[in-house]
Amino acid sequence: MHPRSLNSNGGRNATSPIPWINFPLMSRAGEIENAVMILHGEKAHSFYFGNDAYKKLTVTPGKENNKLFMVIPGASHTDLYDQKDIIPFAQIENFFREYLDK
Repeated sequence: MHPRSLNSNGGRNATSPIPWINFPLMSRAGEIENAVMILHGEKAHSFYFGNDAYKKLTVTPGKENNKLFMVIPGASHTDLYDQKDIIPFAQIENFFREYLDK
């Protein structure tokens, strides 16, 4: 084992996933004030996760529309990687310009 490896010298590795093992990742989603866009294929195997994540987000006062859950009808998870005809580029650009281009 290398002398600076995780658990060999009481140190900690900043890139290790160890701190996240017992941390429920979505437990603080309601505290996110920044704009959030969740883009999901309707038939994606992970659709439930995006839907659950969106439900945990709260509206930021004064920014009532800065959270968006966009569902692409009929699309699977991987369809949104390269099927340019179903990716909503205009809506993505509009969202970015509205909330991230400031």
